[in-house]
Amino acid sequence: MTGSAASPPRPITHRRIWAIAGPIVLSNATVPILGLVDTGVVGQIGDPVPIGAVGIGAIILTAVYWVFGFLRMGTVGLTSQALGAGDRAEADALLSRALLVAVAGGAVVIAFQVFIFAAAFQVSPASAEVERLARDYMQIRIWSAPVAIALYGITGWLIAAERTRAVLVVQVWMNGLNIVLDLVFVLGLGWGVAGVAIATLMAEWAGLAMGLWLCRDAFGRAYWRQRERVLDRTRLLRMAYVNRDILIRSLLLESIFVSFLFLGARFGDVPLAANQVLLQFLHVISFALDGFAFSAETLVGNAYGRKSPDRVRRASLMASSWGLLVAIGLSLTMWVLGPMGIDILTTSEEVREAAKALLPWIVMAPVLSVAAYMLDGIFVGATRTADMRNMMVVSAVIYAVAVWALVPVLGNHGLWLALLISLFTRGVTLGIRYPALERAAA
Repeated sequence: MTGSAASPPRPITHRRIWAIAGPIVLSNATVPILGLVDTGVVGQIGDPVPIGAVGIGAIILTAVYWVFGFLRMGTVGLTSQALGAGDRAEADALLSRALLVAVAGGAVVIAFQVFIFAAAFQVSPASAEVERLARDYMQIRIWSAPVAIALYGITGWLIAAERTRAVLVVQVWMNGLNIVLDLVFVLGLGWGVAGVAIATLMAEWAGLAMGLWLCRDAFGRAYWRQRERVLDRTRLLRMAYVNRDILIRSLLLESIFVSFLFLGARFGDVPLAANQVLLQFLHVISFALDGFAFSAETLVGNAYGRKSPDRVRRASLMASSWGLLVAIGLSLTMWVLGPMGIDILTTSEEVREAAKALLPWIVMAPVLSVAAYMLDGIFVGATRTADMRNMMVVSAVIYAVAVWALVPVLGNHGLWLALLISLFTRGVTLGIRYPALERAAA
């Protein structure tokens, strides 16, 4: 093996699965808190325009950076396989490749920012004042584009190394600093929207510094800077193919959710607001199941690197069993506490009534979608990304057919049913492909 010999395999245990999943769930929990604080501090200005500007600006930049989200999944799969094979040199080189992609991608985003902003406001028009402030916000935050993309790669590398506590440290450090700087710049110094942007910019650069420091063991070895290894054509092409497939899969998935929002808007303001409230619950479900999907990514990737079908099966079954148990718990939680959650998120009686009528779909969502989450993790770990891409195409087509057939008959309920059908279909189709994944491990 290159770099180091493969160490004796560690047993795949429930404790090991939770050691990976637990910090990820906690890390995900910090994300909505930051959004609440951003909204809260600009809300103290007493003018709705800054709230809208920060909201739109953040959504646009998040969507732009999310295009590079493939870097996290691709880095987990490739790095966990390299570590499973005992190839420390390749694992370290993958970190360097991810950082190179981040620098190049960030430079492109910065260079084309004028066109990106113009296109974004064509899709999501706003008042002249909101657009002006949103542009001010984005023109400051855009300078953290390489950082935001690099953090995808660093996060993936740390997850593959089963160092998810380090991921939690980066997230808490970055979001905590952002909150403190929000309070200082906006409430203390009165910088308004620009203060929120500067706070986020500084926090993201500080997050990158923390992430690099936590990866310092890799930089202490020589492999990360060996040009012939980092820029090896064959391995670069493999990384490109893996990330290309994940990008196509992710764009198709995003198209489903974007169309869901646009189609929901056709039913009127109240159904649209009800959908938005319930989508927050769907985000909570996603955050909770992600931890166990990440466990599957890491452990399956490690088993794949060792060419051990038995360990692939054990990792898949154990991580998925925990995912299913958590999904059942989430369904029960949504059933019991969902009405209370709706009342907390909105004071409009019309929206409350509409959301509660749709709540059964959210109660069913965790159990119907858990297979999609877990198998995504399993296929990422195995870098079977062509299967992920192809099954996502099938799911997107079935979603479109379901919308065409169900929405005219069931209205907004038909839209939610079509969304759940697409999630369930993705789990079923990937499940059909799983035996081939296991055979390929040998």
